[in-house]
Amino acid sequence: MSITTEFFRHPMLTGAVAASSGFLATAMTRGLGLEGASSVVELGPGTGVFTSAVLALLPASASFTAVEINPRLASSLRSRFPSVSVVCGSASSLGSLGLAPPDVVISGLPWTAMPSSRQQEILDSACSILSPRGCFTTFAYAHTAWTPPARRFARLLRSRFFVVERTPVVWRNLPPAYVYRAALPVCAGVSRERSAAPAS
Repeated sequence: MSITTEFFRHPMLTGAVAASSGFLATAMTRGLGLEGASSVVELGPGTGVFTSAVLALLPASASFTAVEINPRLASSLRSRFPSVSVVCGSASSLGSLGLAPPDVVISGLPWTAMPSSRQQEILDSACSILSPRGCFTTFAYAHTAWTPPARRFARLLRSRFFVVERTPVVWRNLPPAYVYRAALPVCAGVSRERSAAPAS
């Protein structure tokens, strides 16, 4: 199934015009400890480019849940990846799924296309289920880096994780993109600055 076709069919339910490249998928899954993970959650898997990369590293005994809001893409993912539990729903409702705290949350969601409230809602949802020593990874397109939504998301990410790093640009992607890797989540909805403040 083409992500481009789905974008024009349901633009509000599809965050990208073109599928991510294998080079970006490699950057997204590198250094996350997937080889030893027991539980992984993917947000917005789309056509499954990142899903395939995760499965290539993940132990067979690990649980893997993918949350996709587009029903056609969700149906296609179920057919292609029978070992993955595909949930057709919103990434803001992760707490209602009854998942074991994942070691890794990997996101292909279009953060710069979201209003501030939606960015916060989904990021807090991801933090609320993530293992205390878990990792979160996502990407952003390089040409949007200095736009207000992209800068706002970067601030949100740094307020919700104690460790955040950004990779060099992956040029062999359309459009070129970079990856955020974040670790050690702060409690959902509580900024790093507030969590570090001494008790009164």
